[in-house]
Amino acid sequence: MEMALDEHSSTPAPLPQQAGIGLAGNPGAAAPVKTTLDIVEIQRILPHRYPFLLIDRIVDLVPKRRIVALKNITANEPFFQGHFPGYPIMPGVLVIEAMAQAGATLLLGELEDRANRLAVFTGIERARFRRPVGPGDQLRLEVEVVAWRHAAGRMSGVAFVSDKRVAEATISCHVIARASAWSPDSSAGMGS
Repeated sequence: MEMALDEHSSTPAPLPQQAGIGLAGNPGAAAPVKTTLDIVEIQRILPHRYPFLLIDRIVDLVPKRRIVALKNITANEPFFQGHFPGYPIMPGVLVIEAMAQAGATLLLGELEDRANRLAVFTGIERARFRRPVGPGDQLRLEVEVVAWRHAAGRMSGVAFVSDKRVAEATISCHVIARASAWSPDSSAGMGS
């Protein structure tokens, strides 16, 4: 239990309980809302791994509403070998995939049984690519939930490098059981 000094003595007194803080030793208090995630925490949520894990860190997260992720672009990215030799540009579809991974982190993070689930693309609308992304850039992905029902969602994403908008899209997804992702009669769609 955290303690504070009483103003009239040197004897420590218990700090008052604060709703929603989740202080240790108070089983009734709500757990604090985690608003940042490092790569290890992201990997506990997403099934993606190198070279296809396209987000490095979550810097802001509002459950069920919004997420901001970062991807540091290095010259060692495997896609630069062929896109394009001598003029490396991150493929626009991978910028959209990074947005989708940020959105999937937000949505799958809300599910208790996320180890048994996948978030797959079901649609990409209004995709626009405004500027190239290359080595040395830091991609900031801002994704907001437009609609979310039990197993389907729609998100609006914008990608920035510094303060310049580089891409945007509206992404639809469906959360499916991992086992059904590979069944031949699955109607869930393909993608992330």
